[in-house]
Amino acid sequence: MQMIRSLIFNAAMYVWMGILGLAGLPLMALSANGARRVMDFYTHSTLVLLGVLTGLRCEIRGTPPREGALVAAKHQSFMDVIVLWNAVPRGFFIMKSILQYAPVLGQYALRSGCIPVARGKRGEAIRQMLAEIRSGKRADGQLLIYPQGTRVAPGAQAPYKVGTFAMYEQLGQPCYPVATNIGLYWPKRGVLRRPGRAVMEFLDPIPPGLDRTRFMTELETRIETASNRLMAEAGFPVAEVPPLTGDPVAAAARDVVQNR
Repeated sequence: MQMIRSLIFNAAMYVWMGILGLAGLPLMALSANGARRVMDFYTHSTLVLLGVLTGLRCEIRGTPPREGALVAAKHQSFMDVIVLWNAVPRGFFIMKSILQYAPVLGQYALRSGCIPVARGKRGEAIRQMLAEIRSGKRADGQLLIYPQGTRVAPGAQAPYKVGTFAMYEQLGQPCYPVATNIGLYWPKRGVLRRPGRAVMEFLDPIPPGLDRTRFMTELETRIETASNRLMAEAGFPVAEVPPLTGDPVAAAARDVVQNR
């Protein structure tokens, strides 16, 4: 029965995206705020639909930033994209350049201020964004990124990329780490949506001005420790202290062991 409910939700989510995307075209054409209003309504209504059809609901803990900030979040499934966007007042993602060509979603993302980035040109994109903020062409907001660069299943490991530090350094703003256990309920792959209460937790901000080693260690430790705590709270067995994959020495040692 839960699989049937999940299949119905999955179909409804994409059909609703197409319907609302087409209906909202006049608002998107009118302004960036119009595109954002459509996306805000879509993410909120999709989460309501998710709860009604599958019994999966999301709880936000901590305090999402209201001011300009970098938000670095754990990425376990597509659900955390929806939840993260819905949780902050003016978020915008750094996204792969290919995604701007995705039907409906790509056009709304661009119009609402998300930044498409070609491989190796992230620094250039951030500099352009900051110039637009200073000139008044773009309102300041919350830059949303996934420091591991990909979805990571609960219990799996993936390194934290130092490009996150480059953005933190260039922005000169606080960085809010975000932990989650969403992947336990909405997995990285598969269609089953398990009932329960998934949690996304905004942790205390990391102040600007830290050096690379300290920032990367602080970011990874906070996110992984809190995510492990949330997963353990939901009944998933995890280690108490995560390995520091963002630390060059730890990463090198891990690679030596794995390659023996």
